[in-house]
Amino acid sequence: MAKTLQSVRGMRDILPEQSSSWQFIEDTARKLFNSYGYRELRTPIIEPTELFKRSIGDATDIVEKEMYTFEDRNGDSLTLRPEGTAGCVRAGMQHGLLHNQQQRIWYIGAMFRHERPQKGRYRGFYQAGIETYGIATPDIDAEVIAIAARFWKLLGFKNVRLEINSLGSNEARQAYRQVLIEYFSSHQDQLDEDSQRRLHKNPLRILDSKNPKMKALVRNAPDLLDYLDNESREHFEGLKQRLDKMGIAYHVNSRLVRGIDYYNRTVFEWITDDLGAQGTICAGGRYDGLVKQLGGRETPACGFGIGLDRLQLLVEEQGLDQSKHNPHVYLVMAGEKAELAGMALAESLRDQYPELRLLANGGAGSFKAQLKRADNSQADYALILGENEINDNLVTIKPLRKNLEMTEQQSIAQSDLKDFIKKIVSTLGTHDKG
Repeated sequence: MAKTLQSVRGMRDILPEQSSSWQFIEDTARKLFNSYGYRELRTPIIEPTELFKRSIGDATDIVEKEMYTFEDRNGDSLTLRPEGTAGCVRAGMQHGLLHNQQQRIWYIGAMFRHERPQKGRYRGFYQAGIETYGIATPDIDAEVIAIAARFWKLLGFKNVRLEINSLGSNEARQAYRQVLIEYFSSHQDQLDEDSQRRLHKNPLRILDSKNPKMKALVRNAPDLLDYLDNESREHFEGLKQRLDKMGIAYHVNSRLVRGIDYYNRTVFEWITDDLGAQGTICAGGRYDGLVKQLGGRETPACGFGIGLDRLQLLVEEQGLDQSKHNPHVYLVMAGEKAELAGMALAESLRDQYPELRLLANGGAGSFKAQLKRADNSQADYALILGENEINDNLVTIKPLRKNLEMTEQQSIAQSDLKDFIKKIVSTLGTHDKG
């Protein structure tokens, strides 16, 4: 007997009963981003490998260990995108969207990293993000953070906190990099294997070590904020002033760094304690040198990425309301005449009420079997058409759930059905939560 095929390790199916929370999150994100005047950019899932090597950095874990890279039939090295920013920059350069322009865009889609699967972290995952180009001042840093803050409010999240830091200019970061190399080199015997590997390639990542044995060593390392250039210091102060004015609480974490090389100046993370070790649900900052690094002209840039898989877990963990996507009504059609009339009736109702979710019975079946399907569909009501209803120009309405306005089955004239459906549609805000 052939072995049943399974999904690839670290990849997963999102089943119909899980999709409502996903759509709740995604629909909220789209409406929010659009409300700020941002526009959607869709990029390919596959990009040239060189794009990520040049943007993310050869010394990062993503490029060294996590990318899904392969050669196509032409011998070109291609990679499934591990993050969204590099592709947005490539598209912006390719289509002339960046030079001497301001752009505010958003994206949403699948990303891929070959890392150890665990709760909230998968090899195939979903990310939404904001990208801004052509704005060098701290007002855009503050706006990007404010968008995330409003997102949590719209989703109803509690216990989410903001941490911010500044990495300084690329020059200041390089100077601090040398200071860190000297400091950690003098304590090399205390470094774990990962930190020794990062020491000369990406020493800032040592500050992000999760190894408890290195906690004291990291805590005593030179403070990044002491090495900021004056311009970066002013930029960071400007960001804090704007966050204060908007009433967005934050904590300055001078040990906060990002795992991708292209960041400079502002970096931030939104963190929750409700998901255990995988507490970061949104991360971002400024990457002013990335466009030039990829062959374009100097272009200021700022944005964030949100792990949607973790948001979906948080929706479940915090027991938040989310829009249901079950049918409002299930159309039962008992007999051939009823089926012919019912299909026409269903299309007429859909024409008039696009918001209505109407599931029509398929595959015939006895009256009892159809009612069972109606109940299993989680619809609020069953609309019943049988021979009697067809002959008398009626439709029978059967409530299937508790706490509905109608509590008893009743038959009404088909001409009155539209008033009943109109009432259902008008109360979608009440009945559409679960």
